[in-house]
Amino acid sequence: MDHDLHLLERARTGDTRAFDELITLHRQRVFAIAFQILRSEDDAMDVAQETFIKAWHALAQFDGRHPLGAWLRRIATNGAIDVVRRRQAHPQCEIDDRDLAVDAASRTTPSRSDAPGMAMDLRDLRSRLDRALATLSPDHRAVIILREVEEESYEEIAGRIGCSVGTVMSRLFYARRHLQSQLKDTYEEF
Repeated sequence: MDHDLHLLERARTGDTRAFDELITLHRQRVFAIAFQILRSEDDAMDVAQETFIKAWHALAQFDGRHPLGAWLRRIATNGAIDVVRRRQAHPQCEIDDRDLAVDAASRTTPSRSDAPGMAMDLRDLRSRLDRALATLSPDHRAVIILREVEEESYEEIAGRIGCSVGTVMSRLFYARRHLQSQLKDTYEEF
């Protein structure tokens, strides 16, 4: 945290190397939150890049009340939700890229050294979870990701997405109930 503040102060004076270091420190979490909402690596990369551009231009406005990483993830979350809303307003035909290979050296690709059978079970479970998450609305998906993956409080989520705590609780209830019905047979197996 102190390292972030030191880099932030240097970046505010125009030190682009300090800002590059901040990007390096936070890019994986920023990408991860965008990917969880968008379910597209390309779109998540675009949102991550836009997040850091917006952050660079708004460094003077960052007040430090929350950690820098939380501020960056909030920008990414809002950017990802905006992309989903634009998609809904202007649907386009998309290419199904599930069969495309991912570079093994990619930093966003998790490495796993589990036994082959365990890895297959986990991939199947992840695939089913991804499909279930994709059936949620962007608002419900964002809330469940922020609560269960990012482990944010109801108040933090409400502040991040601009709604009441009651709305957050309602969306979480719906999202959990929906995921439970979608994955019922899965958790009965395990």
